[in-house]
Amino acid sequence: MAVKKSNSKFVTTERLIFISLLVVGLLLIGFFGLRAVGSYIRIQQTGLEPGVTDVEAIRGWMTIPYIAQAYQVPESFIFEQLNIPAEGNRKKSLRDLNREQTAGNPGALTEAVKTAIRRYQAEHSATPGGDP
Repeated sequence: MAVKKSNSKFVTTERLIFISLLVVGLLLIGFFGLRAVGSYIRIQQTGLEPGVTDVEAIRGWMTIPYIAQAYQVPESFIFEQLNIPAEGNRKKSLRDLNREQTAGNPGALTEAVKTAIRRYQAEHSATPGGDP
């Protein structure tokens, strides 16, 4: 009889461990799931869909190649307007480039990128009667 009692106690301990791990797993899934949904919503709110030209959607986490593709502006044009060499700076965010290039003037580089894109869009706007 003593063996049977310890066996049922073992089964109860196993169940308790199993349920505890299951609850912890579900909590982790919920936590990271909510974070993923939050990130998705934040990205959707940036408004960077094909054809969008509102430069106010540019954020510090973006890189120049990302911005160039999103706004259909050549990377070389943006780097040239900023007087920054493209080599070694393609993978850096605007925030990082701003820290390196414009010490003590937060957001200056982001504004310069916005100005460069506006300039490019004004110079290369569609002409009436041109190809659609």
